[in-house]
Amino acid sequence: MTNLKLMALDNEDLGVISAHMQDSVFKIGDTSYAPRLGQFSIAANRFVWELSDQKDKPFERHRSALVFKRVLAVRSNGVDRRQRDEVLSLLAIRFDPKGEGPDGTIELTLAGKATIALDVECIEVQLADIGGAWETASKPSHPDEA
Repeated sequence: MTNLKLMALDNEDLGVISAHMQDSVFKIGDTSYAPRLGQFSIAANRFVWELSDQKDKPFERHRSALVFKRVLAVRSNGVDRRQRDEVLSLLAIRFDPKGEGPDGTIELTLAGKATIALDVECIEVQLADIGGAWETASKPSHPDEA
């Protein structure tokens, strides 16, 4: 498999990255915010959804870097940043524009009703596989909620 490399500059692009990052897992210690650079990054173990429907092939995860640029501030809810080894599961990435301009908030929805919110000047996000892939025993599932 070739390494995935994607960039998002608008809401539609961000939806593609969100789909590829769904069910990624990462430790709080694998997140980083560099305020002077305006950059928030996550090193995550991404479930390889694009290969999950192939018959007779094992499921895979891939080490990936997710980088958000032009970040003005970072907030979280339901995340204890002191617990650096706590594993979080990413469910979705969404953008909420502020007014009509390109600025707004990118929200990372996590399992357990936790969130990370990034106030951004505009959408500028990069996703790249940075390490090898490995087999995983199961495919994440999302039972319908009543």
